[in-house]
Amino acid sequence: MTNDRLKKFTIFLFAAYIVLGLINFFVFDMSLEGVGDRWIVYFGDGGFFGQLNPMTLIMSFAVMFLLILVARSIHFERIPGRLQAAVETFFDYFWEMVEDSVPNPKYRKQTFVIAMSFFLYISVSNVLGGMPGVNVVPVENGLNVQLFTDTWYTPTSDLNVNLTYALMVLVVSHFFAARAKGVLKWLKSFFEPNPLLFPLNIISEIAKPISHSLRLFGNVMGGGILVLIISYMLKYFVLPVFLWGFFGWFVGLIQAFVFSLLTIAYIGSLLE
Repeated sequence: MTNDRLKKFTIFLFAAYIVLGLINFFVFDMSLEGVGDRWIVYFGDGGFFGQLNPMTLIMSFAVMFLLILVARSIHFERIPGRLQAAVETFFDYFWEMVEDSVPNPKYRKQTFVIAMSFFLYISVSNVLGGMPGVNVVPVENGLNVQLFTDTWYTPTSDLNVNLTYALMVLVVSHFFAARAKGVLKWLKSFFEPNPLLFPLNIISEIAKPISHSLRLFGNVMGGGILVLIISYMLKYFVLPVFLWGFFGWFVGLIQAFVFSLLTIAYIGSLLE
């Protein structure tokens, strides 16, 4: 995408944002009914493994499809423009963090791919949380489809998504450690520096995915609920737009970076 086309696209998005805000201000009525609830579909016998959040599934595939489309449309030139230079600089910065944190060169590329994949997916998901769109929440009489009175549903506001990714990091980090050190030496690390610390080492490993996932979930979910309540009081057009941008873009991108940074740190710490 050339700079001229990028500017036109940005202006179009800004104009559409303003128009949607005006439509919302004069047409749609806001309601706090169902705030914090999730549209859950039960199947089979229900229970823990018999529940499905359709919005999480739909938006997750939408984010992945969007990333694939963007990746296919990017053509790197031998002489980079400003946008390509910025992207390459950011990738280099991420790679330098991987080199500094992962002592074993054999696992640096895999770690970089995993961390960057998380960053791109979480970034796009969180940015959608800063743009007005479509959301579905359960109410007493069924489902309430919210049109531009809330942001797009964010997959990272579902704790199941964040916990899944955090558990993936935990499994991958220990898998890499077992391959790099050998199974016996990897098992021995749980009893270091003193065998009496074995329970604490187990607890610390269990705490990693919990803190890893809750940090992202709390910021995304909490910010979304806060902005929606303020939107209800102020009719969304002035201050809530700024807050949507703040929590969705600024805080959202920071949380994506923190999640990826912790991924690198957790994998690297077990390879030392």
